Amino acid sequence: MKQVITAKLKLHLSSEQKELLREVSLAYRDALNYSSEIAFTNGKVSSSNKLQKLVYQDIRTKFGLPSQMSCNVPRQVAATYKGLWTKVKQNANHLQLGQTKKRYQGLDKPPKYASRTCNLNYKRDYSFVKQGVSLITLQGRIKVPYSGYNKHIKLITSGKNTVKFGGAKIYYARSTRTYYLLVSLELEIPNIEPDAINRVVGVDVGQRYHAVTTDIRNQTHFYSGKQCNHKATCYQKARKSLQQKGTRSAKRRLVS
Repeated sequence: MKQVITAKLKLHLSSEQKELLREVSLAYRDALNYSSEIAFTNGKVSSSNKLQKLVYQDIRTKFGLPSQMSCNVPRQVAATYKGLWTKVKQNANHLQLGQTKKRYQGLDKPPKYASRTCNLNYKRDYSFVKQGVSLITLQGRIKVPYSGYNKHIKLITSGKNTVKFGGAKIYYARSTRTYYLLVSLELEIPNIEPDAINRVVGVDVGQRYHAVTTDIRNQTHFYSGKQCNHKATCYQKARKSLQQKGTRSAKRRLVS
């Protein structure tokens, strides 16, 4: 039985490495927006193969992206258009049935990409090496140390025989000015035999009670959310007060 999880790794970059990731992530974003414009002007293309033929050479020459990343760009854009076309068809059906009066406008203009992210392929754009991860940039590869959830790191460093590495994504968190690597891990887990299950528990999630569990023996447990809700309310009030002040110290406090 297979299970796919995502490991979130914090990248510890030098100032030079941070600039290299900034450069490649911005180039990738610009390539996405360029490809989105081309797809829009060519009939709102949702085929990745067709879009790749239209933009691949331009992505390589105009934005300087490596070959694999230049293939990932039209795939990502085509997937976006495919999702938008699905919504257009659903909206047309709802209009016909009288379930809505509003026309879906998601394809009236080219989709825009704002976040600073890059899709990477294992062993082509990134790979794990001793005490770090190797990442591709416009100026070549860089070796970067990382940290994260101990269980995920253990799987990455010592579980290569049982873990299959999938695609990854470079993600930039603006609030903390930190780069992360989100890695897809496919794990082999033992199959659960139905005969081995002797208890089934149902969970209902709410606000007053964060969880209520019950089983086939009618054993019920309530997990009150009173304390957590009180703390959340205090944080909400403090956040609202700091946002209203708008001073530099208030903004630093919000980030922290």
